[in-house]
Amino acid sequence: MAAREIVPGVFAVGAIDWDRRLFDELIPLPDGTTYNSYLVRGSEKTALIDTVDPTKTAELVRNLESIGVDSIDYIVSSHAEQDHSGSIPAMLERFGDAKVVTNQKCRDFLVDLLHVPEDRFVVIGDGDTLDLGGRTFEFIIAPWVHWPETMLTYLKEDRILFSCDLFGSHYATSTLYVPDEGVIYESAKRYYAEIMMPFRSSIKAHLAKLATRDIDRIAPSHGPVYDYPAFIVDAYRDWTGDAVTNTVVLPYVSMHGSTETMVKHFVDALMERGIEVQPFNLPKTDTGDLAKALVDAATVVIGAPTVIFGPHPQAVYATYLANLLRPKTRYATVIGSYGWGGKTVETIVEMLGRLKVEFLDPVYVKGLPKEEDFAALDRLADEIAKKHREAGILSP
Repeated sequence: MAAREIVPGVFAVGAIDWDRRLFDELIPLPDGTTYNSYLVRGSEKTALIDTVDPTKTAELVRNLESIGVDSIDYIVSSHAEQDHSGSIPAMLERFGDAKVVTNQKCRDFLVDLLHVPEDRFVVIGDGDTLDLGGRTFEFIIAPWVHWPETMLTYLKEDRILFSCDLFGSHYATSTLYVPDEGVIYESAKRYYAEIMMPFRSSIKAHLAKLATRDIDRIAPSHGPVYDYPAFIVDAYRDWTGDAVTNTVVLPYVSMHGSTETMVKHFVDALMERGIEVQPFNLPKTDTGDLAKALVDAATVVIGAPTVIFGPHPQAVYATYLANLLRPKTRYATVIGSYGWGGKTVETIVEMLGRLKVEFLDPVYVKGLPKEEDFAALDRLADEIAKKHREAGILSP
């Protein structure tokens, strides 16, 4: 990625990873990603805000060279995860007088993860400032966005918020600014779902804190820069709020067709009652799409057959994911079939213990569903419709 000027003296110098398709060996990246690093020149000092994934260090060096950077005084480390910090050792070697500016927790992580020498740090606290000469950084400690040491940097004079992972999107693009709000909205929502959603309460507090600052641009660590910040801030207020939609998310797996038969009937029953339903056939599902669907759905229904004595491993994974991400879902239940016994329903309910949901009566049947089983699915659809009406998200 070529260096680009955001405003005079402030440059994007990071790297595009067009071909990366998996992050943390867990998160699918259908659109690649970027590792954003920013160079800020004051009249007296020069600072680099974050670095890039260590696989892209050479690109960072080339970008710095292309704009004539021969010295760096400060490397601001917003977050110790290696896609942000991995090139810090190389930068410290190249710029021998540079100091790493970060908070105490991040400093400790960088010592542990990258063996950054302890004498190379300047430790700051929440609200502290750093004067570059005509340009001033204000540091905002923002724990659990998404690690406990994360911080944001506000460039006062230019009203630019360097937001680290907050407001980011795994989206590889050659454009500096958001190219298409519709596309970026979906990418940013997916990113929020996969990474930020478990920390919804913390993020709400940080959004309130940021509301007191005049922000013209938001420069995140992944994805394009926002030159219309209200677009993404409003989206985050929506995602982190308490409102849910008239939607049932239905991740399922079926071995011999019984559970799938139930799912097909149940999907139709929900549709007939005016409820949006999003089924996810787990062996064929992109987990990022499932996570995104969970952001604001009112109800989650797990469709799972029993394997030996418990839920199918694919259903276990989906249940674990929902429990880990902690969406604002209000209702949950289980449908599926078994052969001779087991504790599938009990296991799934127990696995969803972190969700603040009301559990509705499951429909769990022996073998291929019979007429009375389809009737039970209809009653469950009625119950969900009733709950959605009571919540004010489904018309009477």
